[in-house]
Amino acid sequence: MKIIMLGAPGAGKGTQADRIAAKHGIPHIATGDIFRSNIKEGTELGQQAKKYMDQGLLVPDEVTINMVLDRIQKDDCKDGYVLDGFPRTIPQAESLGKALQERGQKIDFALNVDVPDENIVKRMGGRRACINCGATYHTQFAPPKKDGICDKCGSELVLRDDDKPETVQKRLSVYHEQTKPLIGYYEQIGILATVDGTQEMDQVFNSIETILG
Repeated sequence: MKIIMLGAPGAGKGTQADRIAAKHGIPHIATGDIFRSNIKEGTELGQQAKKYMDQGLLVPDEVTINMVLDRIQKDDCKDGYVLDGFPRTIPQAESLGKALQERGQKIDFALNVDVPDENIVKRMGGRRACINCGATYHTQFAPPKKDGICDKCGSELVLRDDDKPETVQKRLSVYHEQTKPLIGYYEQIGILATVDGTQEMDQVFNSIETILG
């Protein structure tokens, strides 16, 4: 089962992708995690990606596409995967579709988690990330056991630059301009399904499971 998660930044698609991956025994491939590990390790790719991410801009296609294609060829993807954060533009979607077709494969579902902008700005302002392991929390919806401290490794939690309100607004503008057209693209192909992302997390997941059958 090959799934693409769609939705604005902060819509909760990463949380749902985690749950889908766990339920179906397939990897959750988040491009943001790949970028962050490169940033933490100080690689050239990480430095390039950080420049764009800190400004709430999209990382250029050539940096992203080959990395994703390489990842989905690994053994753990033989039964499928959940792609989160890619594709972000129609040219990326076309490149992915073409590459999969050459391998005799295709995407089965494009799941759109739909949440209004105003909800997202409020949600993301409460997000906190661990400076060491990258685990994420939310001050209201998923707080750590100890305020400001990561449950997993005990390091400090911070409000990332790309979660600050001014950056979130910029990211939403970029999303509406460049990524939202994917909804129409996948609808035309016939694999789009939309769920109401303003519901409780469990309800969103139940809606997704009904779609996946």
